[in-house]
Amino acid sequence: MANKPKRLGICLLAGFTLSVLLQCNIQSASAREVDTRARSERFISQKRELHKRAATANALVSNEAPIESKPAPQSNRKPGSGSAKGPYYVDFRARTAASWGHAFVWFGKTSERAVEVAGLTPAGDTAAYVLGHLLWVPSETTASYGDLDPQYLTASYRVYLNEPDAKRVFAYIKKLQANSPVWNAETTNCTAFIGDIAEFMGLKVPHRWQRPEEYVNNLKAMNSGRQIVRLSSEQ
Repeated sequence: MANKPKRLGICLLAGFTLSVLLQCNIQSASAREVDTRARSERFISQKRELHKRAATANALVSNEAPIESKPAPQSNRKPGSGSAKGPYYVDFRARTAASWGHAFVWFGKTSERAVEVAGLTPAGDTAAYVLGHLLWVPSETTASYGDLDPQYLTASYRVYLNEPDAKRVFAYIKKLQANSPVWNAETTNCTAFIGDIAEFMGLKVPHRWQRPEEYVNNLKAMNSGRQIVRLSSEQ
């Protein structure tokens, strides 16, 4: 009977200890949960901040884009007074191609989107091009693949004409198209074709045996980037 109070005390002590341990575990688990929530909230907050910064950056880009693409201020020139450079143009151009490249011209009226294309190329497929390095092959003198695509452009030199001169130059281009039935890589090639047009207009021309891109750039350099052409009475 004397051991009963002793066992009772041991049981009470064990119960108290268990209660304390359980309380500590609960507090520890609660602390971990709070810490986890805090970390989660910090992560969410950081993620929101990143999204906010990204949205701000996108907004800045969107706001800046129109500034770069704003049209140039309109000229104060009165309607009907005409363009200082001339209402017509001839644009000597070069583009990439599968091999050597190609030289050709755009010509037309500055106030119209429509453009005419003239250039000298071998008619047919790759076989005609290869054969044209040895002899003369049938030609084409209108637009070829890539002539109207700006992504292929490698060089450009545009000059402007008044209406009477443009009529004469455009008529010469069409005559040249009608009288260029053959193509040859060494003689009657694309650079020689546009060189004939430039020479008719009174421009200085480089030699024909060079890449189209170099030819157009040299044509521009030899004429000091001159933009306005006036034909002489003899032309």
